Amino acid sequence: MERRNFLKKGVVAAGITSMGGSVMAETSSNQKGKKGQQQKHSFKLKYAPHFGMFKHHAGEDLIDQLKFMADQGFTALEDNGLLRRPVEMQEKIGKELERLGMTMGVFVVDGGDNWKVSLTTGDKAFVDNFVETCKKCVDAAKRVNAKWMTVVPGFFERRTPIGIQTANVIEALRKGAEVFEPHGLVMVLEPLSDTPELFLRTSDQTYMICKAVNSPSCKILYDIYHMQRNEGHIIPNIDACWNEIAYIQIGDNPGRKEPTTGEINYKNIFKHLYHKDPTMIMGMEHGNAKPGKEGELALINAYKEVDSFEI
Repeated sequence: MERRNFLKKGVVAAGITSMGGSVMAETSSNQKGKKGQQQKHSFKLKYAPHFGMFKHHAGEDLIDQLKFMADQGFTALEDNGLLRRPVEMQEKIGKELERLGMTMGVFVVDGGDNWKVSLTTGDKAFVDNFVETCKKCVDAAKRVNAKWMTVVPGFFERRTPIGIQTANVIEALRKGAEVFEPHGLVMVLEPLSDTPELFLRTSDQTYMICKAVNSPSCKILYDIYHMQRNEGHIIPNIDACWNEIAYIQIGDNPGRKEPTTGEINYKNIFKHLYHKDPTMIMGMEHGNAKPGKEGELALINAYKEVDSFEI
């Protein structure tokens, strides 16, 4: 995943019934005008794939991948690496999303190699870089009609008391919120499980920070995969933090692959989320359990299965 590279730099920031049964195996451009084409699937929730997830069907071209996603019934996209894409590509993605009637999900507030030290330190240089990157995100968001940007505060400082680190993070996030508020944009804080060295790890900790920042532009990105690993108790914790949650991400555990490949009962969770807010985006922040076209078809069928809950 692109965000794995993002973290390595210390940034603050199933079954298939048949190969041609439930999903068309051609790209969107090849599907047009064909007689007997299956009707586009209608998902109850706004699942958001990422680029590369369907490249074996759609090819390497990002716009062709978007078309394929739309043809399978997906109504949103997320792109962690959007900020690093050329402006021309950002604009092209934005125009195609609009044409397809798809919603743009998160991209990462990615400050690059300059964020070797995290926001927990209170270091002015890093806070200033964070604020400047937030300003760049405003421009990128306008090009793709995005609303949410992922922020990871960085790493735990062993020599600094936790209260001081928390205050440093809150102060920095308030500065970021000042950038986003006039534009109606929202930075979503994501507690992670990639390494115990990360500062932000639980939903209650993130909830407290959002309450302290006290801005509509600072909310929670609740990644079910990470929270299953760090704390479990998924539905009750979602309920407890709900008024600060603005975005959901998905991944089964163990393995961080599509739903039905691990231990999480996604059908029940999705039903619960549907009744809370059927418009909230469900970012598909995971890999494919199987390689190639077979794996892509299995992934699509998995989402059809977990989305088949009764309303």
